[in-house]
Amino acid sequence: TRLLTSVAIKHMPPCVTFFFSIKKGGGWCSTVKECSDSRLSTKGSSNFMKPIRFMGNGILGGDQLQNPDFYNWNKVYVRYCDGASFSGDAEAQAQDGTTLYFRGLRIYEAVIDELMEKGLANATQALFTGCSAGALSMMLHCDDFRARFPQEVSVKCFADAGFFLDEKDISGKRSLWSLYDRVIHLQNVRKVLPKDCLANKEPTECFFPAELIKSIRTPMFILNPSYDSWQIRNVLVPDSSAPDKSWLSCKENIRNCNSTQVEVLDGLRNKMVNDLKVVEDKEDWGMFIDSCFTHCQSLSGVSWHSPTSPRLENKTIAEAVGDWHSGRSQGAKEIDCKYQCNPTCNSLPPPRDVTAFNRVEIY
Repeated sequence: TRLLTSVAIKHMPPCVTFFFSIKKGGGWCSTVKECSDSRLSTKGSSNFMKPIRFMGNGILGGDQLQNPDFYNWNKVYVRYCDGASFSGDAEAQAQDGTTLYFRGLRIYEAVIDELMEKGLANATQALFTGCSAGALSMMLHCDDFRARFPQEVSVKCFADAGFFLDEKDISGKRSLWSLYDRVIHLQNVRKVLPKDCLANKEPTECFFPAELIKSIRTPMFILNPSYDSWQIRNVLVPDSSAPDKSWLSCKENIRNCNSTQVEVLDGLRNKMVNDLKVVEDKEDWGMFIDSCFTHCQSLSGVSWHSPTSPRLENKTIAEAVGDWHSGRSQGAKEIDCKYQCNPTCNSLPPPRDVTAFNRVEIY
């Protein structure tokens, strides 16, 4: 686990960033074969990782003009290396007899312990954030992270494109639910799930953000496109649900969708808006739910804070998150109208086809 961290602690409000990044492959591995294949790549072992040059953009950037609230924070980048949003703790046997060690939870704990030794324990502020599968990991660990600091320390969480929905695909199957169910049982994820949720629901339901946020006590900001490109491509319309390939052009670029297809996408958006209603009652939480066809938005300078960034109430994402974090704006909860109503989304290029990023950050 010590190979995964890159830490710079200075005499300023420490910014610790967990950035779980996956360039290709799956955000989660749910079968012995998938996980066995991952162990021979950067997705499953630091033995295959090469040094990377840390070049921050968006919320990780060091330019005050492009990242006005967080440009001078300390940052830590933790690379993706497990298949269960850093929450698994189990073992299994691969077909060749090799033992697979699912140690995501232990990696998370070891990383935090090491960072505390390096100076994080002296932080006066900390922001724990994540993108995609990494945002789910952040949600699973948010309250645990908060509990590691004295009450006088300001600790908040920020989820970017991690609000995955338990939605049926167009063929009627709950494909993401099935994936999560396999992950939970294979990797023994139950340990990190909220006890109050487990008392009333199946563990798989408790892995979804709609249930997780009901139990999280730490202040959180949720950034998500309501027409999330990854969820449209992999949850709502996975390839198996449309074998006639009638959705290929629409999935590539929402501008290619016909009116009937847009109505189906509106249903995904409505599900997200409904599941987020619980946030309205959380006074110290914030939301920025735009109607763009994209996925993670906090890492790109274009979408984070630029003349062509998406805007809600005339604020960029950086301005909305900064106002929420600093307390300049209380209860900043913005939900965009439906697709095509927000012209500031038009400047974003169609996202490339990526599999769920695994990025979590702590500032």
